[in-house]
Amino acid sequence: MKGKIIKGVAGFYYVYAEGLGVYECKAKGIFRHQNKKPLVGDNVEFDILDNKEKLGNVSKLFPRKNELIRPAVANIDQALILFAAMDPEPNFKLLDRFLITMEKQQVNTIICFNKTDLLEEEQLEQLRRAYVICDYPILHISIKTGEGLLEIDKLLQGKTTVLAGPSGVGKSSLLNMLKPDANMETGCISEKNRRGKHTTRHSELFHLKENTYIMDTPGFTSLYVDEFDKSDLKDYFIEFREYQDRCRFKDCVHINEPGCMVKQAFIEGKISKIRYEDYMEIYNEIKDNKKY
Repeated sequence: MKGKIIKGVAGFYYVYAEGLGVYECKAKGIFRHQNKKPLVGDNVEFDILDNKEKLGNVSKLFPRKNELIRPAVANIDQALILFAAMDPEPNFKLLDRFLITMEKQQVNTIICFNKTDLLEEEQLEQLRRAYVICDYPILHISIKTGEGLLEIDKLLQGKTTVLAGPSGVGKSSLLNMLKPDANMETGCISEKNRRGKHTTRHSELFHLKENTYIMDTPGFTSLYVDEFDKSDLKDYFIEFREYQDRCRFKDCVHINEPGCMVKQAFIEGKISKIRYEDYMEIYNEIKDNKKY
């Protein structure tokens, strides 16, 4: 029987088989001997031990299309990164770290700003301008009013999507609308510091419709860049690519070098100030970390 691992908890793997439902499975010992560990998102073959109780054993892992480190999942088609337009205000530094992490892992990303009903049109345009130049798809939605949810549904169709973002921005509420029987706890914003409380404690895939899955991931407050090399960082800021081949120096890192066309593009307003300043901050953080 073929299926997909939708959750892994304490050595048990919950496998969804199209049309049959979810089976609780253990992994056969052969995986341990081969130093392989099943991941959420893995396509597998499993043996049914008890059809009534929905019990089985995972017997085979099919080749992975990709494998993400953070979160540790497999076979992801795209990421939907959700931030609030306000309450809390978007943390662009965190957004950029997420984007470069997905770029390194070659996962297409959609940027989505929720709670747009709280902003005026001019404020929405400022959000859009900051990232439209990067060529990422950008959605403005309101889970409260339902604005933009049909567009999200179309983008998810036939794909396995990671839903990620800080706590308190509406991830669990969005998932509840897409999958009403997910029974996700909706987090509330702390009145004291306006930051979200964590509500998701493990990565889990939810089957929405045929060949369509969405994964909610634990809320994050930081992403580490220790796995990046400072000389490679520029390659993950996709708007640099149009200009960096014309830099005077082949190994230009777009900080202080003369004849840098990326920095010139920034000066001319062709590259977002938010993005370029975040690039410099991350670059210096990596450089300082390598000293120790």
